[in-house]
Amino acid sequence: MKSTPEFTSFKRFYPYYLKEHRNVTCRRLHFVGSSLVLIIILYALFNQQFMLLWLLPIVGYGFAWVGHYFFEKNRPATFKYPFYSLWGDWVMFKDMLVGKIKW
Repeated sequence: MKSTPEFTSFKRFYPYYLKEHRNVTCRRLHFVGSSLVLIIILYALFNQQFMLLWLLPIVGYGFAWVGHYFFEKNRPATFKYPFYSLWGDWVMFKDMLVGKIKW
């Protein structure tokens, strides 16, 4: 297994993050997971069903990790850079929405 480089800023991390998400199916699974996270948050808040919020990490990371394991065939950077990876998920989500990244 290759080692993960050291990063001291998100600006330096994000290009690495994108290289770890080259597979379109993996990116799509990230997008689905992130979309479902937003839907669950909105539903839970509007319907005051806050117990549903425990689903957020399962849904968000579940889809992403399936993408990494089965399609990207790499280890998610979440384990070494949890905050940069979470930030990267949302930046990639935005980049996919605006057409900057193919999905």
